[in-house]
Amino acid sequence: MGWHMASHLPKLGHNVWVWNRTAEKAALHAQTFGTEPVQIQQAVQADIIFSCLPTSADVEALIALHPPKPESLWVDCTSGVPESAQRISTDLAVRGVTYLDAPVSGQTIGAERGTLTVMVGGNLAGFERAKPIIQAFAGLIEYVGESGAGFAVKAVNNTLMATHLWALSEGLSILKHRGVDLVGALSCINHSSGKSTMSETVMAQKVLSRTFQKTFALNLLQKDIGIALDLAEEGQMKTPVFHTTQELFLKTDREQATQMDFSAAVTELEKWNSLTLI
Repeated sequence: MGWHMASHLPKLGHNVWVWNRTAEKAALHAQTFGTEPVQIQQAVQADIIFSCLPTSADVEALIALHPPKPESLWVDCTSGVPESAQRISTDLAVRGVTYLDAPVSGQTIGAERGTLTVMVGGNLAGFERAKPIIQAFAGLIEYVGESGAGFAVKAVNNTLMATHLWALSEGLSILKHRGVDLVGALSCINHSSGKSTMSETVMAQKVLSRTFQKTFALNLLQKDIGIALDLAEEGQMKTPVFHTTQELFLKTDREQATQMDFSAAVTELEKWNSLTLI
């Protein structure tokens, strides 16, 4: 995601530094998009810093080793933990740094096209400062509340995505067993009230095609569902559907899940029902 998101920033006319834990990737990005590869020590001296890492723990560790300069703005596009966002925001404020949690949604194609949805939590003045830059890779930018709010919205969104995908797969499994043409059935669903992003894109592009192209690893979705359930537990709320979704998506071992696209989770359902969605 970060690769494509950063590719839009030079279009704003600013000097854009890029850093990656794999230096060769940063060098290739620079050659491809006109950015400048730098070491992490220089990257954190930027006026506005965007991070897009697997977990909040990765971001916290990075900041601890390489704190940004005073008066800078850190925009964290990681799908992270709300409590971590609040902690980072408080710690960086002492240094005179503004931190925003700004996770994105829209899959790799959205990042490539610059049409991502960005849900932002944190300091409102910081949001207004960041918004013109975020606009480079966004189709929709929404300020959703104080620190941690962006991460909370993303966790709930991704859990809904997982729920929709699994429910759709169950429905198509029933139709497959009845001998119904799944392509035709999916077309009907996508012109009816049962449609979702999962039915309109992922089911045909990844599941029915059997490609399961990896754009969002299953273990990261497992993490996001866990974040949403932690928030529910914190509020002592009953969320039976979300709990069931978590149980279903944890059927795949976490280590194996790192190698799989999230859509491949439905192959467990196929095994249970002894059929293939095709």
